[in-house]
Amino acid sequence: MTDRTARPVRVLLVDDQPLLRTGFRMVLGAEEDLDVVAEAGDGVEAVDLSRRLLPDVVLMDIRMPRMDGVAATRAIVDARLPVRVLILTTFDLDEYVVGALRAGASGFLAKDVPAEDLVTAIRTVAAGEAVVAPRILKRLLDRFAEVLPDPSATPPRSLAALTEREREVLVQVARGLSNSEIAAELSVSETTIKTHVGHVLTKLGLRDRVQAVVLAYETGLVRPRG
Repeated sequence: MTDRTARPVRVLLVDDQPLLRTGFRMVLGAEEDLDVVAEAGDGVEAVDLSRRLLPDVVLMDIRMPRMDGVAATRAIVDARLPVRVLILTTFDLDEYVVGALRAGASGFLAKDVPAEDLVTAIRTVAAGEAVVAPRILKRLLDRFAEVLPDPSATPPRSLAALTEREREVLVQVARGLSNSEIAAELSVSETTIKTHVGHVLTKLGLRDRVQAVVLAYETGLVRPRG
């Protein structure tokens, strides 16, 4: 049930196709706790409106004129705005999604995502969490699997600060498991897992779970399954 006393989540829609923006606006407009504050047709507008309006969440397309979604995401994150970016993509733009995650996006969804999943993702990102779509992520990283290090090798120095348990938790996060699922897998409390995840993010200098997933694959700690 939605808390009617809470301030609505303010959303900026960014897509170069007006028809898609209209569709998203209709979906989000049906939710009492979501408020579409503006629309943008390219990355330049997105950055400008983000600076001026400070929306809670930017729903960002990737391929757009003037400035693409990756560059716009990087500009918003580098400006240290209290704004989080949720990327919308299609499978034929996989390489752009990886770039956007590295730039600091808080997650990504396919453009054909069901309306209820889109709404849930926006609320999740607005709450400070990240949205990781494991199946999509696997498909993305399959394309880069051949350039990833051998996971049987010595752990990269970037992971050296982690304890064995923290590294184990990172593996489970990278496989798309929630805190409760990891807790069940490792037979510990969910609070303990939440603490471990926090330590992992702090030690590795990561913003959220999405960046943790990307790092786990880039370092070879986890490899896409064949």
